[in-house]
Amino acid sequence: MLHLIWIILIGFVAGLIAKALTPGAGPSGFFLTSVLGIGGSVAATYLGQALGLYPQGHAAGFIASIIGAVVLLVGYHLVTRNRVK
Repeated sequence: MLHLIWIILIGFVAGLIAKALTPGAGPSGFFLTSVLGIGGSVAATYLGQALGLYPQGHAAGFIASIIGAVVLLVGYHLVTRNRVK
């Protein structure tokens, strides 16, 4: 349970940093930035565990969470770039 809280806390900060690092107009607002970072942190955690980089029950590191959030943000840009506004 504690590792899930740690993933969320790291993910929130990672989302803020990923949004600052990635160019373009990404999702705005507190909620979407939080979801982006938490999703990146969760993705980095479980991908790292699947690859054997982290043991079960350990969260991804801060840098891996930022990378996961940047990947999700780039994916968001690719999906929404062709939409007519």
